[in-house]
Amino acid sequence: MPETTTPNSDTTPEPTAEKVAKTHFAKAVEEAKAGAQALGKEAQERAGAYREKASQTGSEWANEARAKSGEAKEKAFAFANEGKAGASKAISTLGKMVEDNAPTIDDKLGAKYGDYARSAARSMQDAATKLDTKELNELGEDAKDFVRKSPGLAVGMAAVAGFMLARLFRGSSD
Repeated sequence: MPETTTPNSDTTPEPTAEKVAKTHFAKAVEEAKAGAQALGKEAQERAGAYREKASQTGSEWANEARAKSGEAKEKAFAFANEGKAGASKAISTLGKMVEDNAPTIDDKLGAKYGDYARSAARSMQDAATKLDTKELNELGEDAKDFVRKSPGLAVGMAAVAGFMLARLFRGSSD
């Protein structure tokens, strides 16, 4: 009978190259996963910090914009009030000039035309007084109502005003 050898249970089998490679590969994969998780966590932390900084900067810019907006509104309101006062004074002065010239119109064109001039002067004085006493928001509402009631007249007046401004600002090149 041939002699059979039975494996010795006291000896452990030697690891094969394939098993060693698999073990190294598994460790490398685990290290790569851990590295990727660490990078992901770091990226999330940095993104959170950038998001917080962007939010804070955006809030600061919004606050600055609100402050500048308030300043701009105050300046615009002041300029509008100055313009309103100037327009009122100009209309009043024009009305006074027309009233002062009414007797001359009586003499040259007749009493009927002089009365028209006096009536126009009174209307100008009344308009100047109303303009002076009304607040800007009331004037805005009045203008909106006028445009709603008479859009054609409003467009015509805007065209005439634009023509007059163009002539005024054209300069002395003519």
